[in-house]
Amino acid sequence: MRAGIWGMGKYIPEHVLTNEDLEKKVDTNDEWIRSRTGIEERRIASDDIDTSHMSYYAAVEALDNAGVHPEELDMIIVATVTPDQSFPSVSSMLQTQLGATKASAMDVSAACAGFVYGLVTGKQFIETSAYKHVLVIGTEKLSKVVDWKDRNTAVLFGDGSGAAVLGPVAEDRGILSFELGSDGTGGAHIRMEDHLLMNGREVFKFAVRQMGESSLNVVKKAGLTKEDVDFLIPHQANIRIMESARQRLDLPVEKMSMTVNKYGNTSSASIPLSMVHELDQGKIKEGDVVVMVGFGAGLVWGAAAIKWGK
Repeated sequence: MRAGIWGMGKYIPEHVLTNEDLEKKVDTNDEWIRSRTGIEERRIASDDIDTSHMSYYAAVEALDNAGVHPEELDMIIVATVTPDQSFPSVSSMLQTQLGATKASAMDVSAACAGFVYGLVTGKQFIETSAYKHVLVIGTEKLSKVVDWKDRNTAVLFGDGSGAAVLGPVAEDRGILSFELGSDGTGGAHIRMEDHLLMNGREVFKFAVRQMGESSLNVVKKAGLTKEDVDFLIPHQANIRIMESARQRLDLPVEKMSMTVNKYGNTSSASIPLSMVHELDQGKIKEGDVVVMVGFGAGLVWGAAAIKWGK
């Protein structure tokens, strides 16, 4: 038995914060932000919308897309570093909101690689036949931890949620391979104190190296070559980092997802949001080999090769 994605959904807040809006808040400008990050705007959740609410909206869409009822869920995994509160977990709150009465629930903290960590965790339960339906969500309200006076970080982050329903798929479909990793010696480079702090230079060097390496590793583990890859879903942190991963795979520009311009860096929500966007655009088709790769605070990374379809 192999685990794969049955259906996906997303939620993005209504409020759009543009680069021009940020010019009024911090010492920055549109050209500076675009040239260094590729970001044009990001979504910011209102005060009455927290991480659990965004998770719920994405989950409902994913369940509908997958044709799975909440009461059929065996497990809910929520990847987030911005929960509503320390406890109860977002996943437990979501279980109640959905009415998923038989589902176990847990949160995963792996920052921007969180969705891949959740995906790989759900895969194990399905492929051991312990569970049949697992809901995996990457969701963040980063706007509540960003220092809006710090121009180095305020321009980067946005809010949103992406969800996937996992289930058993045909032998030649689903999650073909994965890689998870951590280098805790770089933990100080992205950390939370009173607010989010980041050493951009060090994170950039780490990400450029690791995104490319992990992408190639999962392709090799799947018994494939670079020529077999149909689409790349990189963590949407910075266009230059994303480009480095694309070039390592020798993929043309049109075969890499690029949503950072509209959503900014949404951490664990980044990869599923991009995946849903490309599915909606018809760019990912039945039988396509898709590589997803992310990195984040920890420092951690995660990548997976998936053959799309059930």
